[in-house]
Amino acid sequence: MDATSSMDVSSLRLIGAAVTPAVMVSACGILATGLDNQIGRMTSRMREMLREWRTLPEGDARREVLKAEVAILDRRHLLLAQAMGMAYGALISFVLTSLLYLSQRRFAVPEALPVLAFSVGVLLLGGIAVFALASLRLGRDAIALEKLELYREAPRPPPMAERRP
Repeated sequence: MDATSSMDVSSLRLIGAAVTPAVMVSACGILATGLDNQIGRMTSRMREMLREWRTLPEGDARREVLKAEVAILDRRHLLLAQAMGMAYGALISFVLTSLLYLSQRRFAVPEALPVLAFSVGVLLLGGIAVFALASLRLGRDAIALEKLELYREAPRPPPMAERRP
């Protein structure tokens, strides 16, 4: 094997190491878009609930349910906003990883530095997953409030085993 083919393999490894984080940058962009859509839907839903709350007479039981749901949506919104911040942090980490790998040819970049930057991005992605799961859990709490109100006004349907065809 001569020096030219060795250099080509080395260059290919460097390009591969730089491209991998670039793929993660795209993934972060997709995650940020999804989070932004969820936040937008939550904001719209909160406005609808506040509009409904304002139209209800003082003392109406529905107002208390709406207040509780708005509080849940507020917590979910905060979780997803923090997750969005993590998505952009991960995106920056992966861009930095690529830049560090590419800079190794010209500058004395320690081998561990790009790995550290990549690891930070991966940890941030894990944080996004945790915050998204917490938001889902809160969403279930809001649904439980709606079901509670629904079944207070109407009899509960019988369990599937007791239903007749």
